[in-house]
Formats: sequence, structure tokens, C-alpha cells
Amino acid sequence: MAQLTASEFREAVCLLARELGVQRLRDKLVRVGALVTRRGRPEAEQLAEQLYLLSGGLRRQSAATFGFFAVWNETLHGKLGEDGEERLEQLAEKVNACLDENDEIIPEKEGELEPALAAYEAALEAAVGRDLAYFDMLLKAVPPVAERLRSRRSQRQGSESTTESPRSGD
Repeated sequence: MAQLTASEFREAVCLLARELGVQRLRDKLVRVGALVTRRGRPEAEQLAEQLYLLSGGLRRQSAATFGFFAVWNETLHGKLGEDGEERLEQLAEKVNACLDENDEIIPEKEGELEPALAAYEAALEAAVGRDLAYFDMLLKAVPPVAERLRSRRSQRQGSESTTESPRSGD
């Protein structure tokens, strides 16, 4: 599984907060034991910071790590449904077929990986939106695939920023 950077982790928690609402997210995290108190102002960035510290950036096997994944998976499952999850499992098998037992990309399957990733991403984006899809894929990806996902996102953001037209009257 890929490791999220601190900024990626913060962005993922903020996405959850946008989906659920900050107060509801905090309540769910307390309910599953990821957080122990509801004290403090409910702000997404504050929740992200607390979770990051408690979970070691999702590297520690802790209540915060398990709680984050429980809330994340529940949120996505609610959007995907059983049929959507089954479809994604089939598409994930095509991605996994491009990896060896050490989770490295098989050189001979390099050409099959991009179309498999694109199909998985398109199906997931259609169900949950671009940002949630990206982070869900990143959370599940092995390191070499995660680097590809990050690179694709960086290229996509770069091309989107260069295609924006200047505002009139500036």
C-alpha cells in the first residue's frame, strides 16, 4: 500500500469532511474509536492533523488508522453500492495482473497497465467523482502504481492550469 504524504492525507480528510460535513465526520471518527473526544472546533484541517498524528500518517496499526479506513470505505461503499464494487473488483484484477508477487510492475505487461488503470479510474470517477477516486486509488495502490497515479495527476493539473483562459478585465 502506498504511503500518503502529509498534504495528501490532509486533502483526503478534507474530502471526507466535504462529503459528510465536518461535524458528522468527527462524530463518526469518535464512534469508531479513531478520536477520543469531540472537544475543540470542528475544522477539517484540525481533524486531519489529529488523525495524521494518531495514525502516523496511516503507517501505524492504531485505532485512528482503522477508524479512518472504516469511515473512508463506508463513504465510498455508500456511493458505489454492491454492483459498483463488483465491477471495480473485476477492473482491479486487470491492474493486479500487471504486477508480480513483489508488487512490482511486470515489464512485459507495462503496455497493459495504463489502459487497466484508466478503465478502473473512469469507473470509479463516474461513481464517486475525480478527487475521491484519485485518493481511493492512491490508498489502495502499491508504491510503483502510486507513483504513476501521482504523476498522472500532476500532469493533469498542469495541463488544466495552462488551458484556463485569463479573466476578462484583468
